[in-house]
Amino acid sequence: MTDDLNVLDRDRIAALVMALCAGRGPDRSICPSEVARRMTGDDGDWRRLMPDVRAVAHEMAADRRIEITRRGVPVQPGVGRGPIRLRIARGGGTSGRRA
Repeated sequence: MTDDLNVLDRDRIAALVMALCAGRGPDRSICPSEVARRMTGDDGDWRRLMPDVRAVAHEMAADRRIEITRRGVPVQPGVGRGPIRLRIARGGGTSGRRA
């Protein structure tokens, strides 16, 4: 995660991830770029937010709030490279940090 991403930014990204995933439905996913695009609005500079969105998504997946998938199959956060999708974690997506 970039050093200048503060708690408010993390919370804003996480809330938007959850809202977009919930809006899409339990069996569907979103692209992280949808979050970045929504956050930047019409200025078109959404790519600069992608490292932060992906980092927050990895945190959320580690907390079991969302799942990161590739080709519809859940993958471990931070493992591998390439395109990913985000969806509400199977089993509700409302759990907190692991014990």
